[in-house]
Parts: sequence; structure tokens; C-alpha cells
Amino acid sequence: MDSTAVRRRWEERSGEYSPEYYAYYGPNEMSETIRSILERFVARDASILELGCSSGRHLAHLHEHGFEELAGIDVNNDAFEVMADTYPDLAAAGTFYHDSIENVVGQFETGQFDVVYSVETLQHLHPDVEWVLEDLARITDELLITAENEGESEGEPEGESQDNQTQPDVTYVNDDFPLYHRNWNRVFTELGFLEVDVRSGKRDTVRTFRPTA
Repeated sequence: MDSTAVRRRWEERSGEYSPEYYAYYGPNEMSETIRSILERFVARDASILELGCSSGRHLAHLHEHGFEELAGIDVNNDAFEVMADTYPDLAAAGTFYHDSIENVVGQFETGQFDVVYSVETLQHLHPDVEWVLEDLARITDELLITAENEGESEGEPEGESQDNQTQPDVTYVNDDFPLYHRNWNRVFTELGFLEVDVRSGKRDTVRTFRPTA
């Protein structure tokens, strides 16, 4: 499956893991985790970008707790319509981009966002577009947070171990869409970041990074 096919799966996603699905369940424990990290490291007026924001449940939680300068990117065709219905205050207050991450981030200025974060989004980034990680590092001014599955998921992995591989391990959820498992500590420290916090959950590892320069 190439990057175009992966992107199309998410553009057309309905049912499980769709914007409607996430809107139905609303903010969760991960929303609270992201908020607690932000409250520790940045002020309420920080500019914040969520990668793969879907219908906005995490951003809505931040907005309700006083964070105002919010932005999000999502490729799904229904994401922002569902957001407008479910979280109208967020939809009106935030800045949103309906496109893939790789098609958007190149237009941002260096250090444009105080905070960039992802929740189970970078794990779907196809190796063909890994170049976008350098842009994520470039546009982050203060804090980068990854809440991603780094190896525990359904299916059987393909490829070498995380320590020796040149390509990420791949597993498939419900034999449907791929998860690319990466060691995000290694990825972003190699791009000039320092890991300042790490939290391990049942499924995801939440890592917080600061630029070293």
C-alpha cells in the first residue's frame, strides 16, 4: 500500500475511527493527558497545532480549559462538518486545514507554532512521506508531543526489529489500514529535540520534546 492509498483510506473513512466515531465518544483520558502536559510547559496563549485532529475532541477539551490559539489538520472529508455540529465554539475559534499533513506543513513558517502534537496520527504516516517529519521539527517553536503506538497493536509485524530496521515495522488493524511503528524518541532526537517527558500507557507512548537550539 503506497502513501496515496493510505491517504485515500482516511479521506473516505466512516464508521469506526471516523470523525463521527470520535465525536460520539468525545474527550477522553488522552485529552486530559495532553492538557496536563501543556499546562506544565506552556502558557494558555500558546499557539497549538494538532496533526490529524479529526472532529476535534482533543482541541475542544483544550478550548474548554482556556487554550484559545488552536489549529488542526485533517484529511477526512467529513471532519470539519462534524466538528461544526459537535464543537461549534471550537470550529468558530480555531484555524483548520482540510488536507493531508504533507500537503500543508510546508507552507508554515519556521517556528510558527509553540506546540505541535499528534494523537495516533503519525503512526499512519507512510514511509514515502517521512520527509514531512523534518518540517514538523521546523515549525515547532517550544514543544512537540507524540502520543503514538510504538509497537503494541493487532496483527503480525513485518520487517526487522525497531533497533535495527531502516524502515518502520508495519501491522494492520482489522486487516484494513496500516500502522507504522517508529521509535519517536530516536526520530526526533535525531532532528534536534530533547525528550523532556515520557508516559507509557496500555497502547500508546506519550513523548514530549523540546528543541535544543
